[in-house]
Amino acid sequence: MSTSAKSMLVYGIYYLGAGAILLIIPNVFLGMLGLPHTNEVWIRVIGMLLFLLSLYYILGARNELRVFFKWTVYTRGSVSLFFVAFVLLGFVKPVLILLGVIDLAGAIWTALALKSSQ
Repeated sequence: MSTSAKSMLVYGIYYLGAGAILLIIPNVFLGMLGLPHTNEVWIRVIGMLLFLLSLYYILGARNELRVFFKWTVYTRGSVSLFFVAFVLLGFVKPVLILLGVIDLAGAIWTALALKSSQ
């Protein structure tokens, strides 16, 4: 498995875990972010989406789908921009930026791995 595929696999596992937590015990995750607890279904829908999206990352990694890796560099990198905007707009506490940093770090790891393998 290439380094870029490994970075995607790690990210897929991260999404798998985050999705599972949001599906099973969403209020634990919300509490860590300083967000109010909810019994509404929307947070579990997000968990389901993350869980299913994780399968794309894991299967993409296992099949060395380099074009997919390249696409995710831009989308994962943009997550931090959205999270900063959400904080600046007062929608959420600054702790959300930490999750954006994780996305950005993963995107940079994949980008560097792709570049070094060319």
